[in-house]
Amino acid sequence: MGTLAGIARHGRPKGPMETIDHVEVTLDGGLHGDFRGTIKPGGKGRRQVTLLEVGDWAAAMAEVGHSLPWSARRANLLVEGLDLPQVPGTRLRIGDTVELMITRETDPCERMEALAPGLRAAMMVDWRGGACSRVLVGGTIRVGDTILILGE
Repeated sequence: MGTLAGIARHGRPKGPMETIDHVEVTLDGGLHGDFRGTIKPGGKGRRQVTLLEVGDWAAAMAEVGHSLPWSARRANLLVEGLDLPQVPGTRLRIGDTVELMITRETDPCERMEALAPGLRAAMMVDWRGGACSRVLVGGTIRVGDTILILGE
């Protein structure tokens, strides 16, 4: 069992990240106000919500000798006290109702290298870049909510 330690979203590609304390999550839109969550026509929604572990971000920061806020990673949810499953198809519950399904690893992009030399490589190790997910059940999530691994 883990805890939701942070929530962030961005309303447009390459737009600034906004950290918030709660958000509505929907099947067709992901996090309300985040442009990536909307499933495009014919799309599979494999990257509606992205998750990042506190420990993985700290390890990557230590490796490159920087101390950037987690939202610089541009992930939606910061997870504390839980190893995110590295198995596509695994389901997670956040709070009382929201369920996500892990779809794949989040590959770090060239933007990470622009933040700190070596960061992209540091995040390529063992899913440190985080996990992508699809929304299975919507609802409202809040910082401090419990995160449970439900299985496949």
